[in-house]
Amino acid sequence: MPTYTKLDDMTLSIGKRTRLHRLLYQFGPANGTLMFLPIDQGLEHGPVDFFVNPAALDPEFQLTLAVEGGYSGIALHVGLARKYMDKYAGRIPLILKLNGKTAIPDDDEPISPQTATVEDAVQLGADAVGYTIYVGSPRQDEDFRQFMEIGDEAEHFGMPVIVWSYPRGAAIEAKGGRESLYAVDYAARVACELGADIVKINEPVLGNEEKQPKPYNTLQEDLAAAVARVVKSAGRTLVLFSGGSKLGDEDLIAKAQLCLEAGATGLIFGRNMWQRPMDDALAMTARIKEVMAGYGR
Repeated sequence: MPTYTKLDDMTLSIGKRTRLHRLLYQFGPANGTLMFLPIDQGLEHGPVDFFVNPAALDPEFQLTLAVEGGYSGIALHVGLARKYMDKYAGRIPLILKLNGKTAIPDDDEPISPQTATVEDAVQLGADAVGYTIYVGSPRQDEDFRQFMEIGDEAEHFGMPVIVWSYPRGAAIEAKGGRESLYAVDYAARVACELGADIVKINEPVLGNEEKQPKPYNTLQEDLAAAVARVVKSAGRTLVLFSGGSKLGDEDLIAKAQLCLEAGATGLIFGRNMWQRPMDDALAMTARIKEVMAGYGR
């Protein structure tokens, strides 16, 4: 049976517990699960992600979707938060991303530089901050120190921290790739070890086992077992699975159900939601929330 981490299982300051309770039980499905809408792709990928749905180039599209769709929160970089959140303040919780990079350099030695502070998040009324760690990057010494400082500041302000834990770098690619079970499982554990309250990870992709370190190279697990393994490795850290690249409707629903069944706390689906016309995006949001209604805790 999968292990479900609940808010009551976590050792938290009053500030963190208050903000997480609001995210888990007052917004979104409001049943102890989380459904976030990220709009950090404009920095991370560039404008290319908006070509399929030109209306989504305007952040008002995602903010409207988040409010009308009843999401648990929306993840933004600081510039978008300052320019667009004013009329949505209090209507949708803000997750402020504190670091980011462009897709222009290669990923052999990635690092995501800090772009905002926890104090900025407090001033903007955020309920959590987000930070990307590139697990396996040769520059992890800089990454870990940067995160340590943000973690200390988050403790001071009682601000929950969501870690985007992404395997990256030449060494990861040589050991099965960024989507391998080895890499994703390691990324989940790193987030827990470094003090994340919530970790955002990708679903592992089975295959390429022969390149992965022992004992991953000999595991005989189906996808459900692999996803459950990753959730368990995150320990007392709430787990969010991302949507990744655009999926078909039924594949997206199946992915949501698989991750929740494995013990995940929630989902953070971006392009799979806002790369659609508004009516379609709201309809898919409602379908995902129907699935999540069966997994309250």
